[in-house]
Amino acid sequence: MGDRSKEAATLNNIGLVYDDLGEKQKALEFCNQGLPLVRAVGDRDGEAKTHFNLAYLERYRGNLEQSRKQIEATIKIIEDLRTKIDNQDLRTSYFASVQNYYKFYIDLLMQLHKKNPSKGYDALALHISERSRARGLIELLTEAHANIRKGADPKLLAEEKRLQQLIDARAKRLQDLPKKPETQPAEAKLKKEVEDLLTQQKELETKIRTTSPKYAELKYPDPERDILKLPQIQQQLDKDTLLLQYSLGKERSYLWAVTPNSLNTYELPGREVIEKSAATFQELLRKCQNPGLNCQKLPAEQKAKDFQEITQAATELSKLILAPVAQKLGKKRLVIVADGGLQEIPFAALTDLTPQPSSLPGKREQDKPPSPSRGGAGGEVLYQPLLVNHEIVNLPSVTAIAIHRNDLNKHQVAPKTLAVLADPIFAADDERFTGKPPSLGPEINLEQSSLKQTARNLKRTGWGRLPGTRTEAEQILKLVSPLESVYAFDFDANYNFATSKQLKQYRFILFATHGFADPINPEKSGIILSQIDKQGKPNIPGTLRLGDIFNLDLGADLVVLSACETGLGKDVQGEGLVGLTRGLMYAGAKRAVVSLWQVNDTATSKLMPLFYTAMLQQKTSPTIALREAQLKLWRQKDWRNPYYWAAFTLQGEWR
Repeated sequence: MGDRSKEAATLNNIGLVYDDLGEKQKALEFCNQGLPLVRAVGDRDGEAKTHFNLAYLERYRGNLEQSRKQIEATIKIIEDLRTKIDNQDLRTSYFASVQNYYKFYIDLLMQLHKKNPSKGYDALALHISERSRARGLIELLTEAHANIRKGADPKLLAEEKRLQQLIDARAKRLQDLPKKPETQPAEAKLKKEVEDLLTQQKELETKIRTTSPKYAELKYPDPERDILKLPQIQQQLDKDTLLLQYSLGKERSYLWAVTPNSLNTYELPGREVIEKSAATFQELLRKCQNPGLNCQKLPAEQKAKDFQEITQAATELSKLILAPVAQKLGKKRLVIVADGGLQEIPFAALTDLTPQPSSLPGKREQDKPPSPSRGGAGGEVLYQPLLVNHEIVNLPSVTAIAIHRNDLNKHQVAPKTLAVLADPIFAADDERFTGKPPSLGPEINLEQSSLKQTARNLKRTGWGRLPGTRTEAEQILKLVSPLESVYAFDFDANYNFATSKQLKQYRFILFATHGFADPINPEKSGIILSQIDKQGKPNIPGTLRLGDIFNLDLGADLVVLSACETGLGKDVQGEGLVGLTRGLMYAGAKRAVVSLWQVNDTATSKLMPLFYTAMLQQKTSPTIALREAQLKLWRQKDWRNPYYWAAFTLQGEWR
């Protein structure tokens, strides 16, 4: 038939059969026969796969350098193919599909490092790790800094706004639709309409980007030149900071520990072992978020048992991912670039395997935590969380923060201090609308809420009013002069305030309300705002979604999303958690504090004022302030369970 492309694929497949049979030399011969054919027909993806198969076979035979040449050819083709995709979602999904090539390359380099420790293979592996992660975010930040939407066709921008309004309207109808058998056809129809509108919106976003006058001038980071290598990574750190970067692989995982003048690497167990331990820890931490379970009212024996289970899981995970580097931690600030299931883990709640009295700079004697608990015949440490001796910061990649830092350092400091949105009105039976106390029955049954499918439940607690958010906001506002602050409560805590241009005037922004993460369609994730106006009419939009956050223009040092699951999102291989945090970075926030689960309303209303007091009155940095606030809750018997204080993590700039 003369179909050389199919011939090449068949030769390659025969090679894989011989590989399965253990006949590696035969496998090599057939793969090598297929290579010139895929080149001849211009099948770049097939060529990349063939090079990868050859790399795999050469490594099996012990020819590591030959394997390296083949995998480098694969990576070069992938990078070239990736740049030819204009649609960001397609580019991201393609990059996710080839992450196994990068994992293979990293593992190969680390095996070469074992044989030749002085050749710098470990540093090169770290560079490849950087190249394999958050590339979509890096490109988004580059576009944001180039202000690529400026000058875009106003008609396209108007159409984008119209589509978002249609999506919000249908989402509102879905939310209000009773969960009954007779409404299932209507529900399915609405869901299909939302999916179609999201597809149209993504296509329109691509058109807005690619037709922007600035798009042609845009220079994305070159992976060979601009994705950070070891010396540039070390330049982003300071003497008090230790970078811990993880790469989880099928057979082996790796940890790089980097300071301004050192690099140490560690081999860890495979992905399955680590993620199983992480999932156990995560499940125990989130136990108290279950509907109907009030952990504060449990018997003392049950509380003690639950706490012991959490601390045991924390210790087991720490032994897997921190034990090898424990002696290097000292009292440094830890900057974490996580991978896989570790992205949803609060490192602050892991067990400090080398506990010692706290003496971080700026720490006051009266605020020092108690000595770590000890027990057993051997006097082993039972549990002391990592935050006792360390500030914890999370990053999607070091390259991303370097690009973000470089641009934001050029911006003017926002002139005013604090903007707060809190205690919105979620339902028409709210006493602020009716003038009467709410009924004693449940306001909304989460089991019947259509949002449950995407929101993974809403906590702080349920869909009802959140009195803790008002308490939290009022205490924080007392820390700042009225001339330096602005706030929106009740009906005013709405979409117009959340998207107001005046927010750019404030260095600290706080949203205290319900929130939710959509792990399937992250653009549907959002912050819940007032659902009705003073006349009782529905507010549309009533949610600040990821797309809205991307369109904000902020000058904030810090944005705090004091709501549920605001640090979660869709876990995309090679990209990390795609959610609200990247929207805030794109909008111009230096750093964000977000949550990893459905937070407790009362505990959060205690934590946040402590956090803001340290920042606004005692002038401590956000990283130290968050650590001190969490420590104060940990010291209190009623709030010692990490569920109450460990959900909030700081992402972004730590300086």
